Amino acid sequence: MDHFNYQGGQLCAEDVPLSRIAVEVGTPVYVYSAATLTRHFGLFRQALDWTDHLVCFAVKANSNLAVLKLLGDLGAGMDVVSGGEYARAKAAGVPGDRIVFSGVGKTPAEMRMAIDGGIRQFNLESEPEMRALSALAASMGATVPVAVRVNPDVDAKTHEKIATGKSENKFGIPIARAREVYAEAAALPGLQVVGVDVHIGSQLTDLDPYRAAYAKVADLTRALRADGHAITRLDLGGGLGIPYRRDNNAPPLPIEYGQVIRDAVGDLGCEIEIEPGRNIVGNAGVLLSQVVYVKEGEGRDFLIVDAAMNDLLRPAMYGAHHDIVPLIEPAVGATVQPFDVVGPVCESGDTFQKGAELPAMAAGDLIAFRSAGAYGAVMASEYNSRPLVPEVLVSGDHFAVIRARPTFEEMLARDSIPEWL
Repeated sequence: MDHFNYQGGQLCAEDVPLSRIAVEVGTPVYVYSAATLTRHFGLFRQALDWTDHLVCFAVKANSNLAVLKLLGDLGAGMDVVSGGEYARAKAAGVPGDRIVFSGVGKTPAEMRMAIDGGIRQFNLESEPEMRALSALAASMGATVPVAVRVNPDVDAKTHEKIATGKSENKFGIPIARAREVYAEAAALPGLQVVGVDVHIGSQLTDLDPYRAAYAKVADLTRALRADGHAITRLDLGGGLGIPYRRDNNAPPLPIEYGQVIRDAVGDLGCEIEIEPGRNIVGNAGVLLSQVVYVKEGEGRDFLIVDAAMNDLLRPAMYGAHHDIVPLIEPAVGATVQPFDVVGPVCESGDTFQKGAELPAMAAGDLIAFRSAGAYGAVMASEYNSRPLVPEVLVSGDHFAVIRARPTFEEMLARDSIPEWL
């Protein structure tokens, strides 16, 4: 469920007509619904209300400060994978003891930043990283909580570019070697072993891979406790999928996911951490765009819009689908026709959808790409020297620009020409 619906013939975000935002802010523009963000976060908390838990929002899905502050004020923790994401979480008012630092390539500078600023735990991805963190923490006179990310070799049955739990993926330590790695971690200075971490992928629409991975985590936890480790937290990752196609069966609900967790590890008495991102923010956002031209091609018609792959990369990168809808509600029974919806970037990959069924369209008409709140603005670039797409947050009947579109002058001012040129 989201809060983007037709009201009086116009597509609205909550109670704000999206056409009003398009006129006042310009297109392309991302629009997020505060009510949808709040509801989706609440569903995950409800799913884990049977135990101590922390729902950590995966900042990589959407790192806008306003989004992070809204979720942080609701009690969310943050899962970060870079120093920049850590800085954003802190700037949004999230305390260090609610921030989990993940990622395979943490640098000493990033580790130091998190130790100085406060951290709930580091999720360690390799033995070299573990030893580097130990040396740094000891040199700072600090002891930092850690969990080791184990790779359970479970096929998440998702896109190959977002699968993270198979043996050939770069993430984590093979679960078969976990006990020896934990033994070393416990012996190193500056580290306090507190938990086990696992994350098998993103956009999962089947709960069985979770069941398989969490069963292995449960067995490992019992073995580690038998080895003398005080395992008090289980970080079970995120990755629950969302319905990108309105005509498809819906993925499992957070409450069903929570029951899988309870069945697998509920008897261990551990605090549960999860790291949803897409499922909280994906359907809480849309990308608005305006038709520039309608072009007749050889056997197909093109809808050339002002959004491009630099604004929404997912279709070009993953072959991802986003439902595309007009901002003016079509009449019941209105005739539709297929359009290839494309952007202006000089790449054939700048194609959002082939054969999108839409009513008759003309230059100046407005459309919305649904389910664009996750991995949209965060992956945007200035390719072709196109300004970064702005972002807007809606709450009820009002809205605010939460990232402005830079001017060409601001873009150019970031470059410098050496004096010898």
